[in-house]
Amino acid sequence: MVLARQLSTTADRLHSASIHLLRRAATADAGMRLDGPRASLLSVLVFAGPQTMGRLAEMERVTPAAITKLVTALERAGLATRVRDGSDRRVVRVEATEEGKELLLRGRAARVRVIERLLVGVSKEDLATLDRAARILDERLRAPRAG
Repeated sequence: MVLARQLSTTADRLHSASIHLLRRAATADAGMRLDGPRASLLSVLVFAGPQTMGRLAEMERVTPAAITKLVTALERAGLATRVRDGSDRRVVRVEATEEGKELLLRGRAARVRVIERLLVGVSKEDLATLDRAARILDERLRAPRAG
């Protein structure tokens, strides 16, 4: 029972801190010229690589119509392009353009700088604890889902 309470309390704190951290980091997004859904989709394309429209809709948890609209907007901005699969011409993948990759990486760097400023003055020990916590979360998030 004590462990369950501790899990719940820790999960609640992480949830709250994550939301506040992302909101703070998002203050750097103005320079990207993209709204949240477009920035999120571009991030998927840059970090996960080319994806089919169906897979993008799944990953972004939107309808096929919504993903089509988002992809079209990124294409018009020169940030993404649709490419036919080399082995199966029926398959179309969406990929980030070089301009899209550069924009996303600049935006990510700006967000990281916001978080760096937040961490200024944190003790070496606390910084090591935060680093370890980030690594643990990253490992858990990348692990295959149980069940």
